[in-house]
Amino acid sequence: MAEYAIETEQLTKQYHSVFAADHVSLHVQKGEIYGFIGRNGAGKTTCMKMICGLTKPTGGTVKINGSGSGDCSVIGNLIEAPGLYGGMTAAENLKCLALLHGKTADKLVPELLELVGLQQSSAQYVNQFSLGMRQRLGIAAALVGDPEILVLDEPINGLDPQGIADVRSLILRLKHDRGCTVMVSSHILSELAKIADTFGIIHNGRLLCEISAAELQNQTSDYTEIISENPQQVCDVLTAHGIQNIRLTAEGAVQFSGCTDRPAEINRMLFENGCSIIESKRNHTDLEQFYLNLTGGAV
Repeated sequence: MAEYAIETEQLTKQYHSVFAADHVSLHVQKGEIYGFIGRNGAGKTTCMKMICGLTKPTGGTVKINGSGSGDCSVIGNLIEAPGLYGGMTAAENLKCLALLHGKTADKLVPELLELVGLQQSSAQYVNQFSLGMRQRLGIAAALVGDPEILVLDEPINGLDPQGIADVRSLILRLKHDRGCTVMVSSHILSELAKIADTFGIIHNGRLLCEISAAELQNQTSDYTEIISENPQQVCDVLTAHGIQNIRLTAEGAVQFSGCTDRPAEINRMLFENGCSIIESKRNHTDLEQFYLNLTGGAV
């Protein structure tokens, strides 16, 4: 039986008649990176706040390391925006948090700054930091208590490519070097796909599915997409030649699985049957497409 770092059962948060989280039962295994996916307002932040004890559920339960006691001392979090003092240096911010946790700051603060790549900026005031530097310092702040579990809400939101790569690398190091369980949400699904072991997809407050990276790989596949002046004619010709699983998208593209190793043959067949082909390409169903197929909408 799987050992869960975080487990919720029918977790619910209701504001008047609106369910921000609607009976959500999710399972985050110890030592994994759990990618939490959903559009704005889907319920990601609400669930994360309830898991961290920052807001009280209307109903349901949260178990941390198998216990329903509500002890969140093993969780570090960065939710919405890091709570930092702009008029203090990076080192001073972490020192204040270390004192609150009853930790000796002299050794801890330099270690954390080095971990997040801010050792050269320890004496710099936070109000002079870039967004990426603030995010990394926010993660360092979440690690002051040496948590077993880290909950990160949109940690790469608004970052440039280098900042995204830095945070991605940091999350992987926290998993591999410290054994941290990391629950992380993001709109950039291609980035989550690079690091997550399991994905949870939430939509309109409801958890639609949880799927491992391995299961996702098995469920995704290569497919051919054809753009034509007469897409229905393309569908008819493909069907007449025994090709199945044909889909006509709302944008007028023809998609079908199978036969991806025969592009020249397929194109010649369509041309010989009078189809005008504008573009023909081979695609792969990825995490983003899986999400869109499941929810029927944008992230």
